[in-house]
Amino acid sequence: MYSHIRVRPLSGALGAEVFGADLSGEMPAATIAEVKQAFNQYQVIFFREQDASDHDLARFARHFGDLAVLPPHRQHPGLFPELLVIDKKPETGLVFGWEWHSDTTHLEVPPLGSVLAARQLPPVGGDTMFANQYLAYDTLSDGMKAMLDGLKAVHSNSRILASLEMDDVLAPGQGLGNTNGTMSAVHPVVRTHPDTGRKALFVNTMHTERFEGMTLAESQPLLNYLYEHGTRPEFTCRFRWEPGSIAFWDNRCCQHLALDDYPGQRRLMHRVQVRGTRPV
Repeated sequence: MYSHIRVRPLSGALGAEVFGADLSGEMPAATIAEVKQAFNQYQVIFFREQDASDHDLARFARHFGDLAVLPPHRQHPGLFPELLVIDKKPETGLVFGWEWHSDTTHLEVPPLGSVLAARQLPPVGGDTMFANQYLAYDTLSDGMKAMLDGLKAVHSNSRILASLEMDDVLAPGQGLGNTNGTMSAVHPVVRTHPDTGRKALFVNTMHTERFEGMTLAESQPLLNYLYEHGTRPEFTCRFRWEPGSIAFWDNRCCQHLALDDYPGQRRLMHRVQVRGTRPV
């Protein structure tokens, strides 16, 4: 199946390590094609022992589309406007990505995916978990699938803004109280992947507020069930970061969570995102 790279699955649900691709230089077209194939097959792919600069990350990401700009509430851009610096310092209480989520689904057009590179890691801990939302949808009952068909949900960044302000990442007044910073969007509860044609559950704890046309109280019981169902252990994989590790996940069909198990240690990551398409 693969002639130019070697692919080693990380779990039975999703995720694979890719060997034979050097992100520090321009890769041959045949290698890029197989990387894209692995990406669509496994939803999240990992590269080890890479010596890739921030500009290398951007070049790699552009093979999948234009870079996505940072949302307004992200306060730590890097060398260029699309680069996000995620710096969890020893004294910082808030862990970036602390709940199960798909990235920035409060945007009208969420990103296709994210390329995340480890720059400084704690001696142990700081792993990232991923959950397969194809499986989350496929394992629902026919009755539940019928009920969710055509249903839409409201996504917002309100909880993120409140958390950032509470932990002094944003100055007072720049968080939840700043109406200019609050953003929301409406997306289908089940989206169809534009490349694979498969259906994936598309709600998440961090961003989804309620179903369109329903109140918070009416929405919460079913949303809570979908949150728990979508992140069942058998749908997940866990990635242990090492120096030189890079992850690239498909934001359209998997969720992820950054584990907070390294108190008093620093974890520095750099990320670029690929611009996506409107969920349908």
